[in-house]
Amino acid sequence: MFTSRKLAYPVLRTLPRSHRSGRRWQSTEAHPAGGHLPSIATSTFLKPTRDLSLRTAGLRYVDQTDADPTREMVGRETRKMNMYQAVRDALSIALTKDETAVVFGEDVAFGGVFRCTMGLAEEFGRERVFNTPLTEQGIAGFGIGLASMGQTAIAEIQFADYIFPAFDQIVNEAAKFRFRSNGNFDVGGLTIRCPSMAVGHGGHYHSQSPEGFFMGAHGIKMVIPRSPIQAKGLLLSSIRDPNPVIFMEPKVLYRSSVEQVPMDDYEIPLGKAETLLRGEDLTVVSWGTPVYHCETALKMLSHPPPTLAPNVPATLRSAKVELIDLRTIMPWDVETIAESVNRTGRLVVVHEAGRTGGVGAEIGAEIQKRCFLKLNAPIRLVTGWDTPVPMQYEKFYMPDPIRVLDAVVETLTY
Repeated sequence: MFTSRKLAYPVLRTLPRSHRSGRRWQSTEAHPAGGHLPSIATSTFLKPTRDLSLRTAGLRYVDQTDADPTREMVGRETRKMNMYQAVRDALSIALTKDETAVVFGEDVAFGGVFRCTMGLAEEFGRERVFNTPLTEQGIAGFGIGLASMGQTAIAEIQFADYIFPAFDQIVNEAAKFRFRSNGNFDVGGLTIRCPSMAVGHGGHYHSQSPEGFFMGAHGIKMVIPRSPIQAKGLLLSSIRDPNPVIFMEPKVLYRSSVEQVPMDDYEIPLGKAETLLRGEDLTVVSWGTPVYHCETALKMLSHPPPTLAPNVPATLRSAKVELIDLRTIMPWDVETIAESVNRTGRLVVVHEAGRTGGVGAEIGAEIQKRCFLKLNAPIRLVTGWDTPVPMQYEKFYMPDPIRVLDAVVETLTY
């Protein structure tokens, strides 16, 4: 169902690097970056320096000419960005390098609710960056038609919570386009961006995580980044992938996640999870914002605060836990997760969406089948509750570090 393609930019590759990026950066001065969630602002997973940024695992420069990654670092620059600035940078690169690319959605010409398209209409023209009526099914349908004619369609659904009116267009048209034409036609140029996950006060219409609803829509890919570097590289890969992609951006990370981001054009491969921490006693899998809650929980496991210390056995504080960021939700990286669980014998999956019918249940079922004889404990899911996201009690709905720590302790002591 999925195919691969390799894009080449022969004209752009012949230009000096400074000429390629000069005009773009004159009009894309980064807005001040700030943080809102301390567990994210102090995360060791973010890359605060140029050297760490350029050494990001899996990062591949589009203009790369040398197989030696250390030589590829020479002359490359980074800039401090938060996630919305990194998304904006990726869109600018896509529009610069692909003359068929257009960006459209509700209010995108004004910069969008989260400022991800700020200044793009002025830079590339309102024929390529334009507003649409308030009709999600119309946005998706227009994007499908545009992509079917060979254009690169980058659509924005203002909130992932409102993607449901477009469900038929995405599931019955975009996902099946190549299949029903026997491979003669496709809408691989379609990428649908949408802010997703909780923001702390969004409630039932602005804090949902709808990724689980698309798990059965074979023919589309689904991606959720955790940081600015990841967002830029994964978004550029999504835009250039030969399959339609739903790209969900965690809202709270737009400003809370800040790091040094390479200024050049690069991609991070889809369908490949990233192991953030190596371990041998337990595997924890997550994506998006909960990755940072998992990091905090693992720190509390090894160094519990006084109020939690009685609930964390001393024998567990030296446990080595492996933490994996799934990144691509569909198709998810079965091999990486199965290899890890075969070594550790335990699995905890953490996500914000409700438990029933969620991505965690699918992961748990597949890993149970592949790793059954190696499991030392039942697979544990830490998720949102099977209720609408409540506004006043949104904090208690989320799988916070305490709930993750509780699941880790129970799994290790099983």
